[in-house]
Amino acid sequence: MPEVTQQIEKEIAADSASGTSKTEVQPLDPKPAYLARLREIIDFAAIKKAGLRVVFDPLWGAARGYSDSLLRDAGVEVSTVHDYRDVLFGGHAPEPDDHLLDPMREKMRETKAHIGIATDGDADRFGIVDEDGTFLQPNYVIALLFDYLVESRGWKNGVGKSVATTNLINALARHHQVELHETPVGFKYLGELIKQDKIAIGGEESAGLSIRYHVPEKDGVLTGLMCCEMVAQRKQSLGRLLQDLFVKVGSFYPMRENFRLTPEVQAKFTKKLRLDPHGFAGHKVSEAVRKDGLKLVLDDGSWVCYRLSGTEPVVRVYSEAPSQQGLQKLSAAAKQWIFE
Repeated sequence: MPEVTQQIEKEIAADSASGTSKTEVQPLDPKPAYLARLREIIDFAAIKKAGLRVVFDPLWGAARGYSDSLLRDAGVEVSTVHDYRDVLFGGHAPEPDDHLLDPMREKMRETKAHIGIATDGDADRFGIVDEDGTFLQPNYVIALLFDYLVESRGWKNGVGKSVATTNLINALARHHQVELHETPVGFKYLGELIKQDKIAIGGEESAGLSIRYHVPEKDGVLTGLMCCEMVAQRKQSLGRLLQDLFVKVGSFYPMRENFRLTPEVQAKFTKKLRLDPHGFAGHKVSEAVRKDGLKLVLDDGSWVCYRLSGTEPVVRVYSEAPSQQGLQKLSAAAKQWIFE
Protein backbone atom coordinates (compact mmCIF):
# COMPACT_ATOMS: atom_id res chain seq x y z
CA MET A 1 0.00 0.00 0.00
CA PRO A 2 2.87 2.53 0.53
CA GLU A 3 3.54 2.39 -3.25
CA VAL A 4 -0.10 3.32 -3.96
CA THR A 5 0.06 6.22 -1.51
CA GLN A 6 3.27 7.49 -3.07
CA GLN A 7 1.74 7.30 -6.56
CA ILE A 8 -1.32 9.29 -5.44
CA GLU A 9 0.91 11.91 -3.85
CA LYS A 10 2.92 12.19 -7.10
CA GLU A 11 -0.27 12.67 -9.15
CA ILE A 12 -1.56 15.36 -6.78
CA ALA A 13 1.80 17.15 -6.96
CA ALA A 14 1.80 16.94 -10.76
CA ASP A 15 -1.78 18.26 -10.92
CA SER A 16 -0.84 21.17 -8.69
CA ALA A 17 2.17 22.02 -10.84
CA SER A 18 0.09 21.95 -14.05
CA GLY A 19 -2.85 23.83 -12.54
CA THR A 20 -5.25 20.91 -13.03
CA SER A 21 -6.67 18.41 -10.55
CA LYS A 22 -7.94 14.89 -11.00
CA THR A 23 -9.04 14.93 -7.37
CA GLU A 24 -11.48 17.82 -7.77
CA VAL A 25 -14.82 17.14 -6.11
CA GLN A 26 -17.60 16.81 -8.66
CA PRO A 27 -21.21 17.72 -7.80
CA LEU A 28 -23.72 14.88 -7.73
CA ASP A 29 -27.50 15.19 -7.76
CA PRO A 30 -28.98 11.76 -6.93
CA LYS A 31 -32.57 13.03 -6.96
CA PRO A 32 -33.44 12.31 -10.63
CA ALA A 33 -32.16 8.72 -10.47
CA TYR A 34 -33.85 8.14 -7.11
CA LEU A 35 -37.21 9.45 -8.32
CA ALA A 36 -36.92 7.41 -11.50
CA ARG A 37 -36.35 4.28 -9.44
CA LEU A 38 -39.39 4.98 -7.26
CA ARG A 39 -41.49 5.36 -10.41
CA GLU A 40 -40.41 1.81 -11.32
CA ILE A 41 -41.17 0.40 -7.86
CA ILE A 42 -44.48 2.13 -7.05
CA ASP A 43 -47.67 1.61 -9.09
CA PHE A 44 -48.64 5.27 -9.37
CA ALA A 45 -51.23 4.45 -12.04
CA ALA A 46 -53.12 2.31 -9.52
CA ILE A 47 -53.02 5.11 -6.95
CA LYS A 48 -54.45 7.56 -9.48
CA LYS A 49 -57.09 5.11 -10.73
CA ALA A 50 -58.34 4.53 -7.18
CA GLY A 51 -58.89 8.27 -6.75
CA LEU A 52 -56.75 8.28 -3.61
CA ARG A 53 -56.39 11.60 -1.82
CA VAL A 54 -53.12 11.96 0.08
CA VAL A 55 -51.60 14.43 2.55
CA PHE A 56 -47.82 14.53 2.89
CA ASP A 57 -45.82 16.01 5.78
CA PRO A 58 -42.02 16.18 5.26
CA LEU A 59 -41.67 17.97 8.62
CA TRP A 60 -39.55 20.72 7.02
CA GLY A 61 -36.96 18.10 6.12
CA ALA A 62 -35.06 16.43 3.32
CA ALA A 63 -38.13 14.83 1.67
CA ARG A 64 -39.60 18.17 0.56
CA GLY A 65 -40.38 17.89 -3.13
CA TYR A 66 -40.14 14.10 -3.24
CA SER A 67 -43.29 12.16 -2.26
CA ASP A 68 -45.70 14.95 -3.17
CA SER A 69 -43.98 15.69 -6.49
CA LEU A 70 -44.10 12.05 -7.54
CA LEU A 71 -47.79 11.76 -6.65
CA ARG A 72 -48.69 15.06 -8.29
CA ASP A 73 -46.83 14.18 -11.48
CA ALA A 74 -48.88 10.96 -11.61
CA GLY A 75 -52.14 12.93 -11.38
CA VAL A 76 -52.85 12.02 -7.76
CA GLU A 77 -54.58 14.58 -5.52
CA VAL A 78 -52.02 15.43 -2.84
CA SER A 79 -51.74 18.22 -0.27
CA THR A 80 -48.65 19.09 1.73
CA VAL A 81 -47.98 20.63 5.13
CA HIS A 82 -44.66 21.96 6.45
CA ASP A 83 -43.37 22.22 2.90
CA TYR A 84 -40.86 24.98 3.57
CA ARG A 85 -37.46 25.40 5.14
CA ASP A 86 -37.35 25.84 8.91
CA VAL A 87 -33.99 25.25 10.55
CA LEU A 88 -35.74 24.90 13.94
CA PHE A 89 -38.22 22.30 12.64
CA GLY A 90 -41.16 24.05 14.26
CA GLY A 91 -39.39 24.15 17.61
CA HIS A 92 -39.27 20.39 18.15
CA ALA A 93 -37.50 17.34 16.80
CA PRO A 94 -38.67 16.47 13.26
CA GLU A 95 -40.02 13.08 14.29
CA PRO A 96 -43.01 11.54 12.46
CA ASP A 97 -44.59 10.50 15.75
CA ASP A 98 -48.28 10.42 16.65
CA HIS A 99 -48.29 13.54 18.85
CA LEU A 100 -46.53 15.69 16.20
CA LEU A 101 -48.80 14.93 13.24
CA ASP A 102 -51.90 16.97 14.14
CA PRO A 103 -51.33 19.52 11.33
CA MET A 104 -51.35 16.63 8.86
CA ARG A 105 -54.56 15.33 10.43
CA GLU A 106 -56.17 18.75 10.08
CA LYS A 107 -55.28 18.88 6.40
CA MET A 108 -56.60 15.33 5.97
CA ARG A 109 -59.96 16.34 7.43
CA GLU A 110 -60.04 19.43 5.23
CA THR A 111 -59.29 17.49 2.04
CA LYS A 112 -61.11 14.26 3.03
CA ALA A 113 -57.86 12.39 2.44
CA HIS A 114 -57.66 8.59 2.54
CA ILE A 115 -54.14 8.50 3.99
CA GLY A 116 -51.47 10.73 5.50
CA ILE A 117 -47.79 9.99 5.00
CA ALA A 118 -44.93 11.70 6.86
CA THR A 119 -41.15 11.47 6.96
CA ASP A 120 -38.63 12.59 9.56
CA GLY A 121 -35.96 15.25 9.05
CA ASP A 122 -33.61 13.12 6.96
CA ALA A 123 -36.46 11.12 5.40
CA ASP A 124 -35.31 7.66 6.45
CA ARG A 125 -38.21 7.05 8.87
CA PHE A 126 -41.95 7.21 8.33
CA GLY A 127 -45.23 8.05 10.03
CA ILE A 128 -48.55 6.83 8.63
CA VAL A 129 -52.04 8.09 9.52
CA ASP A 130 -55.27 6.36 8.50
CA GLU A 131 -58.27 8.15 6.98
CA ASP A 132 -59.97 8.45 10.39
CA GLY A 133 -56.90 10.15 11.92
CA THR A 134 -55.54 7.04 13.64
CA PHE A 135 -51.76 6.80 13.75
CA LEU A 136 -50.61 3.38 12.61
CA GLN A 137 -47.77 1.93 14.67
CA PRO A 138 -44.64 1.25 12.56
CA ASN A 139 -44.89 -2.39 13.71
CA TYR A 140 -48.22 -2.67 11.91
CA VAL A 141 -47.04 -0.83 8.80
CA ILE A 142 -44.20 -3.31 8.36
CA ALA A 143 -46.54 -6.28 8.78
CA LEU A 144 -49.13 -4.87 6.36
CA LEU A 145 -46.55 -4.17 3.67
CA PHE A 146 -44.96 -7.60 4.12
CA ASP A 147 -48.34 -9.26 3.58
CA TYR A 148 -49.06 -6.99 0.62
CA LEU A 149 -45.72 -7.62 -1.11
CA VAL A 150 -46.09 -11.38 -0.78
CA GLU A 151 -49.58 -11.33 -2.27
CA SER A 152 -49.11 -8.59 -4.88
CA ARG A 153 -45.52 -9.20 -6.02
CA GLY A 154 -45.21 -12.88 -5.16
CA TRP A 155 -42.00 -12.16 -3.23
CA LYS A 156 -41.45 -15.07 -0.86
CA ASN A 157 -37.67 -15.10 -0.55
CA GLY A 158 -37.75 -14.04 3.11
CA VAL A 159 -38.63 -11.35 5.63
CA GLY A 160 -36.39 -9.57 8.13
CA LYS A 161 -37.16 -7.86 11.44
CA SER A 162 -35.28 -6.82 14.53
CA VAL A 163 -35.71 -8.78 17.74
CA ALA A 164 -37.74 -5.87 19.19
CA THR A 165 -40.24 -5.77 16.31
CA THR A 166 -43.72 -7.31 16.43
CA ASN A 167 -44.18 -11.07 16.24
CA LEU A 168 -47.12 -10.41 13.94
CA ILE A 169 -44.43 -10.68 11.27
CA ASN A 170 -43.42 -14.11 12.63
CA ALA A 171 -47.03 -15.26 12.35
CA LEU A 172 -47.33 -13.93 8.80
CA ALA A 173 -44.07 -15.63 7.83
CA ARG A 174 -45.50 -18.96 8.98
CA HIS A 175 -48.80 -18.25 7.22
CA HIS A 176 -47.09 -17.44 3.90
CA GLN A 177 -44.39 -20.09 4.37
CA VAL A 178 -41.65 -17.47 4.13
CA GLU A 179 -38.28 -17.72 5.90
CA LEU A 180 -37.96 -15.35 8.86
CA HIS A 181 -34.70 -13.58 9.75
CA GLU A 182 -34.67 -12.03 13.23
CA THR A 183 -31.72 -9.70 13.79
CA PRO A 184 -30.27 -7.49 16.52
CA VAL A 185 -31.57 -3.92 16.58
CA GLY A 186 -29.95 -1.78 13.87
CA PHE A 187 -30.93 -1.51 10.22
CA LYS A 188 -27.43 -2.42 9.08
CA TYR A 189 -28.28 -6.07 9.77
CA LEU A 190 -31.44 -5.89 7.63
CA GLY A 191 -29.61 -3.93 4.94
CA GLU A 192 -27.10 -6.75 4.60
CA LEU A 193 -29.95 -9.24 4.08
CA ILE A 194 -31.44 -6.97 1.39
CA LYS A 195 -28.06 -6.75 -0.37
CA GLN A 196 -27.91 -10.56 -0.42
CA ASP A 197 -31.54 -10.75 -1.65
CA LYS A 198 -32.44 -12.96 1.31
CA ILE A 199 -35.50 -10.89 2.21
CA ALA A 200 -38.30 -9.17 0.33
CA ILE A 201 -38.76 -6.62 3.08
CA GLY A 202 -37.01 -5.69 6.30
CA GLY A 203 -38.27 -3.46 9.07
CA GLU A 204 -37.77 -2.18 12.60
CA GLU A 205 -40.36 -0.99 15.09
CA SER A 206 -38.56 2.37 15.19
CA ALA A 207 -40.02 3.15 11.73
CA GLY A 208 -37.25 1.91 9.48
CA LEU A 209 -38.11 -0.13 6.38
CA SER A 210 -36.83 -1.04 2.94
CA ILE A 211 -37.49 -3.71 0.30
CA ARG A 212 -35.61 -5.84 -2.21
CA TYR A 213 -34.37 -4.25 -5.44
CA HIS A 214 -33.99 -0.96 -3.57
CA VAL A 215 -31.34 0.72 -1.42
CA PRO A 216 -30.32 -1.49 1.54
CA GLU A 217 -31.11 1.32 3.96
CA LYS A 218 -34.34 2.51 5.59
CA ASP A 219 -36.40 4.80 3.36
CA GLY A 220 -39.36 6.79 4.67
CA VAL A 221 -40.33 8.12 1.24
CA LEU A 222 -40.57 4.60 -0.19
CA THR A 223 -42.63 3.37 2.77
CA GLY A 224 -45.23 6.12 2.53
CA LEU A 225 -45.69 5.61 -1.20
CA MET A 226 -45.93 1.83 -0.77
CA CYS A 227 -48.71 2.39 1.77
CA CYS A 228 -50.55 4.58 -0.77
CA GLU A 229 -50.30 1.82 -3.36
CA MET A 230 -51.48 -0.82 -0.90
CA VAL A 231 -54.56 1.19 0.14
CA ALA A 232 -55.36 1.93 -3.52
CA GLN A 233 -54.99 -1.67 -4.66
CA ARG A 234 -56.79 -3.28 -1.74
CA LYS A 235 -59.51 -0.62 -1.66
CA GLN A 236 -59.73 -0.62 2.12
CA SER A 237 -58.56 1.64 4.93
CA LEU A 238 -55.41 0.79 6.83
CA GLY A 239 -57.45 0.02 9.95
CA ARG A 240 -59.59 -2.45 8.06
CA LEU A 241 -56.51 -4.07 6.51
CA LEU A 242 -55.01 -4.51 9.96
CA GLN A 243 -58.17 -6.15 11.26
CA ASP A 244 -58.03 -8.53 8.29
CA LEU A 245 -54.47 -9.47 9.30
CA PHE A 246 -55.64 -10.19 12.85
CA VAL A 247 -58.35 -12.46 11.47
CA LYS A 248 -55.77 -14.20 9.31
CA VAL A 249 -53.07 -14.91 11.91
CA GLY A 250 -54.24 -13.62 15.31
CA SER A 251 -54.03 -10.30 17.16
CA PHE A 252 -50.83 -8.63 18.35
CA TYR A 253 -50.57 -5.51 20.52
CA PRO A 254 -47.04 -4.11 20.91
CA MET A 255 -45.69 -1.35 23.16
CA ARG A 256 -42.35 0.34 23.82
CA GLU A 257 -41.44 2.10 27.07
CA ASN A 258 -38.28 3.72 28.45
CA PHE A 259 -37.32 3.67 32.12
CA ARG A 260 -34.54 5.76 33.67
CA LEU A 261 -32.41 3.91 36.21
CA THR A 262 -30.45 5.01 39.24
CA PRO A 263 -26.86 3.68 39.38
CA GLU A 264 -27.89 1.19 42.08
CA VAL A 265 -30.89 -0.11 40.14
CA GLN A 266 -28.89 -0.30 36.90
CA ALA A 267 -26.12 -2.35 38.52
CA LYS A 268 -28.63 -4.77 40.04
CA PHE A 269 -30.69 -5.02 36.87
CA THR A 270 -27.64 -5.62 34.67
CA LYS A 271 -26.86 -8.71 36.76
CA LYS A 272 -30.47 -9.86 36.52
CA LEU A 273 -30.34 -9.71 32.71
CA ARG A 274 -27.73 -12.50 32.75
CA LEU A 275 -30.27 -14.91 34.27
CA ASP A 276 -32.85 -16.96 32.39
CA PRO A 277 -36.11 -16.84 34.40
CA HIS A 278 -38.38 -19.88 34.13
CA GLY A 279 -41.54 -17.86 34.71
CA PHE A 280 -42.68 -14.29 34.04
CA ALA A 281 -45.98 -12.43 34.59
CA GLY A 282 -47.70 -15.66 35.60
CA HIS A 283 -46.59 -17.55 32.48
CA LYS A 284 -43.90 -20.07 31.68
CA VAL A 285 -40.93 -18.71 29.72
CA SER A 286 -40.73 -20.83 26.58
CA GLU A 287 -37.63 -19.17 25.14
CA ALA A 288 -34.96 -16.66 26.17
CA VAL A 289 -33.51 -14.84 23.15
CA ARG A 290 -30.21 -12.97 23.52
CA LYS A 291 -29.62 -11.57 20.04
CA ASP A 292 -29.87 -8.08 21.50
CA GLY A 293 -30.56 -7.62 25.20
CA LEU A 294 -32.92 -10.19 26.72
CA LYS A 295 -36.19 -11.21 25.06
CA LEU A 296 -38.46 -13.52 27.04
CA VAL A 297 -41.05 -15.35 24.94
CA LEU A 298 -43.91 -16.67 27.06
CA ASP A 299 -46.09 -19.74 26.59
CA ASP A 300 -49.13 -17.68 25.50
CA GLY A 301 -47.21 -16.04 22.65
CA SER A 302 -46.65 -12.76 24.48
CA TRP A 303 -43.11 -11.48 25.04
CA VAL A 304 -41.02 -8.78 26.66
CA CYS A 305 -37.59 -7.56 25.57
CA TYR A 306 -35.13 -5.52 27.66
CA ARG A 307 -32.33 -3.49 26.07
CA LEU A 308 -30.00 -1.28 28.09
CA SER A 309 -28.96 1.97 26.45
CA GLY A 310 -25.26 2.29 25.78
CA THR A 311 -25.28 6.08 26.15
CA GLU A 312 -27.57 6.86 29.11
CA PRO A 313 -28.94 5.14 32.26
CA VAL A 314 -32.08 3.95 30.49
CA VAL A 315 -33.59 0.54 29.78
CA ARG A 316 -35.84 0.19 26.75
CA VAL A 317 -38.67 -2.26 27.28
CA TYR A 318 -40.61 -3.77 24.38
CA SER A 319 -43.74 -5.77 25.19
CA GLU A 320 -46.36 -7.55 23.10
CA ALA A 321 -49.48 -9.52 23.96
CA PRO A 322 -52.49 -10.96 22.08
CA SER A 323 -54.92 -8.53 23.76
CA GLN A 324 -54.94 -4.97 25.06
CA GLN A 325 -55.75 -6.22 28.56
CA GLY A 326 -52.93 -8.73 28.40
CA LEU A 327 -50.55 -6.02 27.23
CA GLN A 328 -51.35 -3.82 30.23
CA LYS A 329 -50.68 -6.71 32.63
CA LEU A 330 -47.47 -7.61 30.83
CA SER A 331 -46.28 -3.99 30.85
CA ALA A 332 -46.87 -3.73 34.59
CA ALA A 333 -44.97 -6.98 35.20
CA ALA A 334 -42.12 -5.84 32.94
CA LYS A 335 -41.72 -2.64 34.96
CA GLN A 336 -41.93 -4.48 38.28
CA TRP A 337 -39.19 -6.89 37.18
CA ILE A 338 -36.82 -3.95 36.68
CA PHE A 339 -37.32 -2.31 40.04
CA GLU A 340 -38.13 -5.19 42.39
